This record gives sequence, C-alpha cells and structure tokens, in this order.
Amino acid sequence: MPNADTYLHDALAAFDLGAPPAGARRFGSGHINDTYLVETQTGRRFVFQRISPVAFKQPGQLMENVAGITEYLARELERTGGDARRGTLHFLRTRTGERFYADPDGGAWRTYPFVEGTVCYETAETPELFAASGRAFGRFQRLLQGYPAHTLYETIPRFHDTEDRLAKLKAAAAADPLGRAAGCRPEIDFMLAREADCSVALQALREGRLPLRVTHNDTKLNNVLMDEETGEGVCVVDLDTVMPGLSINDFGDSIRFGANHCAEDERDLSKVALDLHLFELYTQAFLEGADGTLTEEEVAYLPWGAKLMTLECGMRFLTDHLEGDVYFHIDREGQNLDRCRTQCKLVSDMEAHWDELRRIVAKYR
Repeated sequence: MPNADTYLHDALAAFDLGAPPAGARRFGSGHINDTYLVETQTGRRFVFQRISPVAFKQPGQLMENVAGITEYLARELERTGGDARRGTLHFLRTRTGERFYADPDGGAWRTYPFVEGTVCYETAETPELFAASGRAFGRFQRLLQGYPAHTLYETIPRFHDTEDRLAKLKAAAAADPLGRAAGCRPEIDFMLAREADCSVALQALREGRLPLRVTHNDTKLNNVLMDEETGEGVCVVDLDTVMPGLSINDFGDSIRFGANHCAEDERDLSKVALDLHLFELYTQAFLEGADGTLTEEEVAYLPWGAKLMTLECGMRFLTDHLEGDVYFHIDREGQNLDRCRTQCKLVSDMEAHWDELRRIVAKYR
C-alpha cells in the first residue's frame, strides 16, 4: 500500500483551510493513524489524519460517531459555560460537504484546527498531571451522560468483552500454532483461574446494575491535551474508539497504565506494583470530574474496572504471543509475554490490596 505521504497533497486540497498550506510535517507518536501538522500561509494550524484502513474498516461509521460526539460536546460546553472552542475537537467538512476525504487506497482523511496553547504528554511526569487526566476523563463522562450510547457504532466489535477475550485466549492456547504454550503455562493458568472474574462487569451490565454509557476506551494520558500554563486537561482527543461501554472500563484502563512506575514490558517483576497513592489521586480526580453523574453501583465497581482492564490487557498480550505476535508491535522475541507478565503482577497486586482499593473508592463516593 502506498505511503500516506503519497496522498497528502490531494487531502489538503479537499478541504478549505481559509488560506493555502505553507508546510506540513509528521506529527505525534501514534502507531495506527498517519498524522500531520499543517500550517497555512496565514499561520493557522491544522491537524490532518489518515485513518488506518487496516485498523478501521468502516471510516464512515467511525466519523459519524466522532462527529456526533464532538458536536454534542460543543453544545454541552456552551450550555454549561465551558470553553466550547477548546474543549472539544471541531472537524471540518470537505469542499463537497463530506466528513472525510477518501483516497484511492481506502484511507479516510480528516482535519481539525490545532488546539493552540496545549501540550500532549506521553508519561505522567508528576502525580498532578495524572490527576489532571483523571478530571478530564471524568468530565468527559459528565458532559456525555445524556448522549444515547446505543446509537453509536462499535468501531472495534467486542473490544472490552472480557469473556470473549478469554475465549480467544483458550482457542489460541489449544491451537498453539508455534508451540509456545508450554513456555507460558503459568500465565495461561493465571488467566483461567480468573474465568469467573471475566463475567463480573458484563453480568452487572446484563442485569441492569451498570448502565451503558459513551466511553472513550483508550484513556491514556496522551489522549488528553493539557493547557500549557495551568497543566489542566483541556480536550480529550483520539476519539476513534468511542463506543458504547462501561464507565468503569475507562477508569480502569487509566489505572492500568498510570498507577504504576514500570514499563509495560518490564522483565524484573519485583519492580511492578500498583501505586496506591496514584490510585487514590486518580480516583478523587475522576469522580470530581464526573461530578456526581456516576451511579452508586458504578462507583462501587471502580476497583473491578481496574482489575478487569488489566486482566483483559494481559490476555490480549498472551493471545498475541501464542499466535505469533501478529497484532501488537514487538521489538524483540518474547516481548508480548513480558507484557502479559507485568499485567499479571499488577492484577495480583490489586487483589492483595483489594480492601484498600474499596476503602479509597468509598472515601470519595
């Protein structure tokens, strides 16, 4: 497939930017979409993205989700006295009125004005920065509480279906195409021993105890634009995985990657541990941002969100290892297995501190 650069000129021409482009460069650290920062001759800046045709097969559905969410957020921010200009992305339509420009190889190009005065961080350099992301994602839940989640398309079907993730792991272990199962039997057994856990949140959803909400599903720190001066979250970005889901999953995914101090593929598992202080900071900030919009059951299930998102991610790494590292990019052999082991260690640490996690959540309920 041709490089995205091949189609950049045509994509730029498809949108009215108010002035001719003066330059474009690759931008950001994402591994899925191709992203460029474009500056016009008047100095105005835009972000151009080519949505990956490999990761997202239905760009029309994806952009319908994104447009619906961002337009709703703008209205809610205006209604509540927020900054509608900077508080959400504003996607331009093409000159012909479409939500994206389709290149000859199936890539969908979109653009939005760069949110000036913001910065994106890859890691939480301070606890305050981690807390700021929690407030931003909690506010995301609050602002979208009235959005009809059931109307959204599933851009990645069964993305956080933990039961299905376990079923896929079982199938990969049984097939064992590369003969790797014997070398990771402890990790496989770890997951199988927690089969009942995989149904906890989904069963609560089926029984109506947890509501279906609009969820981001990729609540990493680098998906929040931070104000350069205040350090507070301004705008939640990377909305491609916004789908119907559970609020506890968004909370839990943040805890999984942010409330520990180790690399995702750390080999020395003695270094891998849940930081209870960071868990408390994030919990307080997330609930502050949500501002009472979560139900009592949702708040009570927050520790389950942390455990299940960590368990699920470990299963995904392990499944990919068994299948030959076909989904997650690796830099060395066994990296996905190491990633799985860090998740297992985090799950074990959460289990060891379960009563403390529940007390922390109850403190800020």
